[in-house]
Amino acid sequence: RERERETARKMKTDGSPEGVERFISPGKGRGLRAARAFKVGDLLFTCPAYTYVLTVNERGNHCESCFTRKEGLSKCGKCKQAFYCNVDCQKGDWPMHKLECSSMCAFGENWNPSETVRLTARIIAKQKTQRERTASERLLSVTEFESHLDKLDNEKREMIESDIAALHHFYSKHLEYADNAALVELFAQVNCNGFTIEDEELSHLGSAVFPDVALMNHSCCPNVIVTYKGTVAEIRAVQEIGPGDEVFTSYIDLLYPSEDRNDRLRDSYFFNCDCKECSTKSKDKAKVEIRKLSDPPKPEVIRDTVKYARNVIEEFRRAKHYKTPSELLEICELSLDKMGAVFEETNVYMLHMMYQAMGVCLYMQDWDGALRYGEKIIKPYSLHYPAYSLNVASMWLKLGRLYVGLEKKTLGVKALKKAIAIMEVAHGKDHHYIAEIKKEIEDQS
Repeated sequence: RERERETARKMKTDGSPEGVERFISPGKGRGLRAARAFKVGDLLFTCPAYTYVLTVNERGNHCESCFTRKEGLSKCGKCKQAFYCNVDCQKGDWPMHKLECSSMCAFGENWNPSETVRLTARIIAKQKTQRERTASERLLSVTEFESHLDKLDNEKREMIESDIAALHHFYSKHLEYADNAALVELFAQVNCNGFTIEDEELSHLGSAVFPDVALMNHSCCPNVIVTYKGTVAEIRAVQEIGPGDEVFTSYIDLLYPSEDRNDRLRDSYFFNCDCKECSTKSKDKAKVEIRKLSDPPKPEVIRDTVKYARNVIEEFRRAKHYKTPSELLEICELSLDKMGAVFEETNVYMLHMMYQAMGVCLYMQDWDGALRYGEKIIKPYSLHYPAYSLNVASMWLKLGRLYVGLEKKTLGVKALKKAIAIMEVAHGKDHHYIAEIKKEIEDQS
């Protein structure tokens, strides 16, 4: 009884879910609902990662253990590829890092498991030692994750078998495996329930499993947003939520029209969305805005251009892995020219390729080019995305930093303040990202 009371006391003080509860959502299965009212910006709950992994490209910039971004991190003496704030962080990460340390030394440049494989290896290791439910599983345990095994097509099954082969190849020294069927199920569960952790500019930092967060169902009109403080997920209201209301997050990028969003949901999560936006399609016309010409494009020309746009988006996604930055920029410019004959610049397919072009310009340190694209993107982004969107906040932030770097201080400060206005709701006013941006503003005065 005393232990139960202590647990209840802990749950009240550590931001864990006393204001939300698990329930059966009609037509959706398990879900999460509010047990009390929440105002916009209120924190519903937090969830530490069950397990997580820093992406390889951020090694040396962030601590492997707590994801803190700073200079002067200390490297692992053995593999020299993992970096830490201090001895405490290094010791804390050793049970997970030891899965990779000697393997990285042995394989050298040939050590290349995917992030999914790395994350899954850590789940297997954790499940061997962790018998009781963790602070990440107050509402949903990892073993309860949906796998949708019965819905996997041959291509998805082949990808999982390839991941299993990589797991055996790179991790056999430190892991004992379940049988193949159990591994197939675990990879399918991770594919459906894994999260990507991103920074304030939405750059990819790593992958993680947050079981309680995975309990939330999807809506294209979400009433909460998930942000990260290190390796802890924080869930805040972006709409008023009443007692008994279901809590919805968005699983996907909400920029695109209803048909595209549902294609993505079916492909990755095996369901169609029946939210208000998908039923009414009220934003679709503005999202696929056609140029107003004296000789309007015919319906079949519009259809063909939409088809071309979807294909070029997929082509660019693949091309990122093997083409040079200047070749990638050329794909963007050519596709924008072709689509621009039919589509307005506010059309989401145009915006998608502008965003990719901006990313390439940033990579090439063409600051003026990046700014030109960003200035075209920001206004339509604010129109197409919901209020308090991280996509809009990160775009204001990138613009602000570009303006400041190009000595356009007034515009820079204005843009940074717009980013903060969204982030104070999405991330909470005490988030270190906001403190950092306020410091950037101060440095301009």
